[in-house]
Amino acid sequence: MMIITTIDYIPGREIEEILDIARGSTVRARNIGRDISAVFKSIGGGEISEYTNLMASAREQAINRMIADAEELEADAIINVRFTTASVMQGMSEILAYGTAVRLKDLV
Repeated sequence: MMIITTIDYIPGREIEEILDIARGSTVRARNIGRDISAVFKSIGGGEISEYTNLMASAREQAINRMIADAEELEADAIINVRFTTASVMQGMSEILAYGTAVRLKDLV
């Protein structure tokens, strides 16, 4: 099981080797069905759950791709994990998950 953390160390473990940056991304586009629903919800205010679910799904996919990238490097953990988003074009956004893939010393 891959250890993932937003801090730059693993409590109780020693980093043996820094391997590389592990990264995973996905690009998602809005769709007309969600947009129409969002317009109606925005009139009344509150959360636009269609977009919340879309972004949550995109984050999970980016995390899974980052883990797969770290596994290819034979990492035990990914430290200092961060997320970033960018607009690719109108209606399309990229979510990138990245961190430092490391190998940990064996427990004695």
